Amino acid sequence: TCSLWPARADNASQEYYTALINVTVQEPGRGAPLTFRIDRGRYGLDSPKAEVRGQVLAPLPIHGVADHLGCDPQTRFSVPPNIKQWIALLQRGNCTFKEKISRAAFHNAVAVVIYNNKSKEEPVTMTHPGTGDIIAVMITELRGKDILSYLEKNISVQMTIAVGTRMPPKNFSRGSLVFVSISFIVLMIISSAWLIFYFIQKIRYTNARDRNQRRLGDAAKKAISKLTTRTVKKGDKETDPDFDHCAVCIESYKQNDVVRILPCKHVFHKSCVDPWLSEHCTCPMCKLNILKALGIVPNLPCTDNVAFDMERLTRTQAVNRRSALGDLASDNSLGLEPLRISGISPLPQDGELTPRTGEINIAVTR
Repeated sequence: TCSLWPARADNASQEYYTALINVTVQEPGRGAPLTFRIDRGRYGLDSPKAEVRGQVLAPLPIHGVADHLGCDPQTRFSVPPNIKQWIALLQRGNCTFKEKISRAAFHNAVAVVIYNNKSKEEPVTMTHPGTGDIIAVMITELRGKDILSYLEKNISVQMTIAVGTRMPPKNFSRGSLVFVSISFIVLMIISSAWLIFYFIQKIRYTNARDRNQRRLGDAAKKAISKLTTRTVKKGDKETDPDFDHCAVCIESYKQNDVVRILPCKHVFHKSCVDPWLSEHCTCPMCKLNILKALGIVPNLPCTDNVAFDMERLTRTQAVNRRSALGDLASDNSLGLEPLRISGISPLPQDGELTPRTGEINIAVTR
């Protein structure tokens, strides 16, 4: 036995309509009828999309052999005289959908319900051109055999078929699948390459930043070692109650305190300002860049990134500085005393933090 149906019957690129089927079974001797619903029905492509109701009938046996397919020219239906509308129940296979539907229509059926012949297959969109106004619906094999079991026991089965949802065509061909797959792979490659590049750049940036921070820390330590330190003695101006407190710890200066004097003449506790300078390289009050002020200029600016106008402070003594540096180059035994800036007035009481223009004197000792 061969199974014949058009190749277009299960074409997923076609739209279709679902069929909502309500089945009512009236068993003899039972009060309330049994009802169940079939939601997975599907209208045929050439079938009218309309509602219909009728009693379900299966073909009569032919020469004592059950006829479930409805393909034989001798297929007949036993229609009770009082039934005006009836629906044929047939199984898929052995002939085309058009032949099955046309044979049922010949016997005045208002609709044909064809159930699948494979239990794991979903209903397909049947094609049956030229079958007229008869309604054709396909359901699963399980539901079709459930209904057939009642009919074989001569139990009356009523069925109502209603139009369900219009399902759009699934225009997803093999070529589209290949295109989407290739596009996804290319996108993944590009994304992976970008991530690799990003992490490489991040690692390079982190390493460069760490190196620069180490260089900056070394330069800060070198600059701190060149700053002047002094121990506060009794009678020094720092012990005066009116003298400014340490801007870092906000404590006054006491006798025997060790203080650090910056090139801008601001005074701080050594224990307070050294950690600050190691991290920031600038005066906590006026933001003077001590690296530039002491002539130690690293590749990177200080953490505070505050520019210090060295030219403005040294313009008047540029000639003296060049001559002093020339002497240093000619004699390696020369010692450079701590930088001393003159001409800068003390911090005013109104809170002005910017150092004023002054002079830089460099004293050279042999």
